[in-house]
Amino acid sequence: MTMEKSNNEYIFGIHPVIEAIESGRTVDKLYMKKDLNGELAVRLQHLAKEHGIPVHRVPLERLNRFTRKNHQGVVALISAIDYTDLSVLVPTLFEDGILPFILVLDGITDVRNFGAMARTAECCGVNAIVIPRQGSVTVGADAVKTSAGALNHLPVCREASLARAVGFLKQSGYQIVCVTEKGSVNYTTGDYTTPVALVMGAEDVGISPEILKLADTSASIPMFGRIGSLNVGVAAGVMMYEVVRQRLADNLEVL
Repeated sequence: MTMEKSNNEYIFGIHPVIEAIESGRTVDKLYMKKDLNGELAVRLQHLAKEHGIPVHRVPLERLNRFTRKNHQGVVALISAIDYTDLSVLVPTLFEDGILPFILVLDGITDVRNFGAMARTAECCGVNAIVIPRQGSVTVGADAVKTSAGALNHLPVCREASLARAVGFLKQSGYQIVCVTEKGSVNYTTGDYTTPVALVMGAEDVGISPEILKLADTSASIPMFGRIGSLNVGVAAGVMMYEVVRQRLADNLEVL
């Protein structure tokens, strides 16, 4: 069976998926039929583990939603971008004399919100977006389109442990700013003229407790209406432009 790719950035068939991984293609997620066994299935699982690819064991009906062609019990979701290594990016920014600004997204799964935030981040001079490997949006063609092409220019770092990634940023001298409706300070009172990692959480559950514990600043955006919360993309835009405002006011280079 030859490798085929659908309009939704999928590759299916056990041999094509193995070939894709071994050739260096960036696979976001791997879906395998629940009862799929055999030597090739074991080999594929080992490859996925080596490359940090999440594997989801799903019923046949789920795979048939991707394609009605002969998928052989395997469908891989291909990333539309190449991810950047956070451990390499961080020292590079300092070496280049850049005042770093990183956006960390904890549990954002909506493609439209992610794309909108990426678009705003690129306009604000954000140096990278950091997302978790599990429980996050897939950076496929839809995300790139929604971002108006921003994801073609903005590095994205996908980390096995988001908490460890945030801890690494903190140890590297970044101020960790968690944006939450339960924040202890108004978002305009923080000082964002230092290296900053801005953390936004999912609208339903917010930022995870282990990441909140790492926060240097817990900021909130005041609400005056009856709803009491902003769309996460809007809230991220407000916060990113506050960082830009402060840095411009201090005559600091945004990029």
